[in-house]
Amino acid sequence: MDHYLREIQGKQAHDPVLMGLRCEYVDGPLIVGAGPSGLAAAACLKQKGVPCVVLERSNCIASLWQLRTYDRLRLHLPRQFCELPFMDFPTDFPTYPTKQQFIKYLEDYAKNFDIRPRFNESVAHAEYDSTLGLWRLKSVGKKGETTEYVSRWLVAATGENAEAVEPQMEGRDEFGGCIKHTSLYKSGDEFRLKKVLVVGCGNSGMEVCLDLCNHNAKPSIVVRDTVHVLPREMLGKSTFGLSMWMLKWLPIRVVDRLLLIVSWMILGDTARFGLDRPRLGPLELKNLSGKTPVLDVGTLAKIKSGDIKVFPGIKRLKRHTVEFVDGKMEKFDAIILATGYRSNVPSWLKEEEMFSRKDGLPRRAFPNGWKGECGLYSVGFTKRGLLGASMDAKG
Repeated sequence: MDHYLREIQGKQAHDPVLMGLRCEYVDGPLIVGAGPSGLAAAACLKQKGVPCVVLERSNCIASLWQLRTYDRLRLHLPRQFCELPFMDFPTDFPTYPTKQQFIKYLEDYAKNFDIRPRFNESVAHAEYDSTLGLWRLKSVGKKGETTEYVSRWLVAATGENAEAVEPQMEGRDEFGGCIKHTSLYKSGDEFRLKKVLVVGCGNSGMEVCLDLCNHNAKPSIVVRDTVHVLPREMLGKSTFGLSMWMLKWLPIRVVDRLLLIVSWMILGDTARFGLDRPRLGPLELKNLSGKTPVLDVGTLAKIKSGDIKVFPGIKRLKRHTVEFVDGKMEKFDAIILATGYRSNVPSWLKEEEMFSRKDGLPRRAFPNGWKGECGLYSVGFTKRGLLGASMDAKG
């Protein structure tokens, strides 16, 4: 380590480019990301007496939740399935905490474990130096200053939702109306009395449609693929909790069959309303592809009543008009892209053994994707939400 620091100091003395480079050796793991995954990893290390440094590109913890989510968002699963390690939710919180309550829980979590991320540190490059046997990471600060961190261990905790995904749409420049990703959507209030097309039928897309309805907008939704819609609760229990309990005793395909039977009894045949179900059951599909079923919070009733219209995929956009793949055309004032997020790991981590450069996720399937070679670890890439992140962190 001393050799490395002397080498850098020597280079800085003769290279003007390196003169402003600050170098720091981290005597413990270096964690990239201060969302729930990074906080959980830091807390688990603290519990074992291991110091660490957490780097965060934004100016706050859980930036996705604080800066890029809509106002009415709640946890989609009961709180007991969303707790981070070693700290329960407050007992006075509802079963499905609000966005504000979850942020408060994360802030209290950071205080409880004395986790102090270094904010406005955007990681530009991280690579293993086999000569030194150390990870070298360069980050850029708010004013453009560069810092090189060096550590024996690196934890990627930037998660699956680091960057918004926006699909290519022919004629986008012609549309003329507002087109924004859900990461920029806060409330349906700004779309009052407007015709809005929501692209994407996952949990976010469905909930944004409901929010638009509640603000007297006129929403429609694009359903390009098959989708499982399940009631959020069935038989007096949360659907997720009931599923986890049944999986202890029954094969996954049997549990799927039971879920679909009860869903049909509660929701009816969703295919009648343009929501065809996949051939695989909801749990089996989740395990194989990571695709999460939609837990209905009231949107389906609005679709049934005609308050929300369902359309197939988009062929192209025209001036305030959308042409769909079935040939139909409809006028809209705005388009909301509920088209999800992706990992940004390949943009900064120069490593190809553990993470796929295609999707930025670990190559090895859960639960074996958390540990790589040479002191590289990952937290929060399981496609299993907060529960998966907690399992990674404990590992």
